[in-house]
Amino acid sequence: MAPSMDRLGYWGKPTSTLDWCEENYVVSFYIAEFWNTVSNLIMILPPIYGALQTLSNGLELRYICSFLGLAAVGIGSWCFHMTLKYEMQLLDELPMIYSCCVFVYCLYECFKQENTINFIPICLLLVFSISVSLVYLHWKEPIFHQVMYGALVACLVIRSIFIVTWVYPWLRPLCYTSLGIFLLGFVLWNIDNLLCNSLRASRQTLPPVVGAVTQFHAWWHILTGLGSYLHILFSLQIRSTYLKHRPKVKFLCGVWPTLHMESPKTG
Repeated sequence: MAPSMDRLGYWGKPTSTLDWCEENYVVSFYIAEFWNTVSNLIMILPPIYGALQTLSNGLELRYICSFLGLAAVGIGSWCFHMTLKYEMQLLDELPMIYSCCVFVYCLYECFKQENTINFIPICLLLVFSISVSLVYLHWKEPIFHQVMYGALVACLVIRSIFIVTWVYPWLRPLCYTSLGIFLLGFVLWNIDNLLCNSLRASRQTLPPVVGAVTQFHAWWHILTGLGSYLHILFSLQIRSTYLKHRPKVKFLCGVWPTLHMESPKTG
């Protein structure tokens, strides 16, 4: 959707090339899209905890970067939906490409010796990231970004299915749960785009709290944040199993999945 002029708030006129279905400045004068903003917490707090947990387990830097990359996407998305400014839009969209490149590297390099670095895929992913960034900065077409991001996600899906089919079949539940949650988020993202007028009309007749449930772009953040977090756990479990670290999934407060090593290693 092109930037709309629902109403103006603290950040003034939107300059982003996208303005989502949530009505602007309805909940707060200081936050353009309130629900689309606060829903990013799931992409910020759990990944930061995951990065600290990975560090305490003495695991490789690439997985710390994976968690922090997801957190960077959440922070960028928070800034974008809070302000609807073009600069903040870039802070949201470009880190999606960069963090996904880290995910790709981790998953395709999971069966190598510990602490080895393969510079060929790093260079290829770096060239891809820089190329996408330069093109997108000059050709401000959101569909280009979405296609490039989709290509990276497709690489992850293909590699994940290969691993759980031929290498570690016992990881299928975690793999398919991650993919399924992400896919559900993608479906809701499309519903939010295609049926925006109907959704906005329905919110006029619903109590505010009930209407908030129809903010499907916010659900996209929640579901893709959870799906991405589970993907990192999946990738980390593959790697730590291969390195014989004896990984085990535990639930923080009985709810949130985290990965612990029964025999932590350093290095």
